[in-house]
Amino acid sequence: LWSALNLSISIHYWNNSAKSLCPKTSPIPLKSLTETELRIKEIIEKLDQQIPPRPFTHVNTTTSATHSTATILNPQDTYCRGDQLDILLEVRDHLGHRKQYGGDFLRARMSSPALMAGASGKVTDFNNGTFLVSFTLFWEGQISLSLLLIHPSEGASALWRARNQGYDKIIFKGKFVNGTSHVFTECGLTLNSSAELCEYLDNRDQEAFYCVKPQHMPCEALTHMTSRNSEVSYLTDKEKSLFHRSKVGVEMMKDHKHIDVANCNKSEKIEEKCQVGMKPPVPGGYTLQRKWITTFCNQVQLDTIKINGCLKGKLIYLLGDSTLRQWIYYLPKVVKTLKFFDLHGTGLFKKHLLLDAERHTQIQWKKHNYPFVTYQLYSLIDHDYIPREIDRLSGDKNTAIVITFGQHFRPFPIDIFIRRAIGVRKAIERLFLRSPTTKVIIKTENIREMHLDTERLGDFHGYIQYLITKDIFKDLNVGIIDAWDMTIAYDTNNVHPPDHVIGNQINMFLNYIC
Repeated sequence: LWSALNLSISIHYWNNSAKSLCPKTSPIPLKSLTETELRIKEIIEKLDQQIPPRPFTHVNTTTSATHSTATILNPQDTYCRGDQLDILLEVRDHLGHRKQYGGDFLRARMSSPALMAGASGKVTDFNNGTFLVSFTLFWEGQISLSLLLIHPSEGASALWRARNQGYDKIIFKGKFVNGTSHVFTECGLTLNSSAELCEYLDNRDQEAFYCVKPQHMPCEALTHMTSRNSEVSYLTDKEKSLFHRSKVGVEMMKDHKHIDVANCNKSEKIEEKCQVGMKPPVPGGYTLQRKWITTFCNQVQLDTIKINGCLKGKLIYLLGDSTLRQWIYYLPKVVKTLKFFDLHGTGLFKKHLLLDAERHTQIQWKKHNYPFVTYQLYSLIDHDYIPREIDRLSGDKNTAIVITFGQHFRPFPIDIFIRRAIGVRKAIERLFLRSPTTKVIIKTENIREMHLDTERLGDFHGYIQYLITKDIFKDLNVGIIDAWDMTIAYDTNNVHPPDHVIGNQINMFLNYIC
């Protein structure tokens, strides 16, 4: 991971109005800079320092996986389980010249396919063209090492600039209904239109969404939303060439086939039980025989009987995107007494409700509010921002809330994501004032398909959001499910990981709440 990007930001709250960082494009039409806006500005300035412009005249001067060299430090014939293995990476361009700056977006992973084992590695960027890649050897056997150049620093810099240049990479269309007639109009986080607009504002949290007002219909007639990609791109043709399929995720550990790890009679420390408030290190665990094994706390693998016992009397609220909806589809496969209750919604993005009346268990999934990006038409009735959803819950020791957001924010400037994260944090603080025993779990976003629409959806954007999430929630008494770390270990590369990964995420959640 790109550990040089170390945000040490304390977020302070309680504010009422705000002014935009970028008045020309901001979706927030408010007047004075408040503490929240100052924090957003501070975070963005820190990120701008870490991801400076890296213009290049020719692709040959960008980082080359082939010409870069990875050297194992203090190599041994056999290693012991628990040892740390360090690799020095010196990056070079396509002409073989040493690079004098860092910023390359790398992904380190070790694996033993025969054992269905994997773990992420830790990457330290010295910002001078050298990196230290560290692996903790968690299991014994033959281990393969991988270090992928996802994007050269020049590509990462171009993506950062392009991301923050405009809100118009996605086109939203809102459906307004009046009796038997309906009409669609253009909507968005900001609209460059001289037409009369419907404004959907949350002044407390400085959230805003707009639609062109249809003729002969009130703004309250908005019932559904859909979206599609626009033709807009803020990358030059030369920059786009860096994201060709053959140049994304190129292996840099070409000459190191595998290493051998022995047990060496090393005993493992018995850590304390997993509980909220713990901060997972990176890596925070590994997968072995498809099971996720945490390294910072004692995690119990729960069977169906224990899961049933854990869920008894629980109210569980899953707030976020479809990666959390996977949980509510998975649970009835394991807990047969959980049944879906029909709330008369339609489509994949309706509110989902699981009930076990005998055990007094209720589990609910609701999608987060704008931006929510999908071609499918989804209802806006009973649809709100996560902070507002949290505010409606009284909470108690048998209530648990799981929150995830990020994938749908990737196509938009980073201030949208930061503002939402701050709003969610403030709502959790309010919840803890009235109910300190409520369990709150933050699931970070996971990695997704590598060869996708990189400018809108690529993992570089997700990684920046992952760092921001960990920083903003770091001193709250919440549980963290590090889905980024887990999905690298499992090597899923899919926005919707397979069931065995979902099952292990849920097992981690149940360890936190029971």
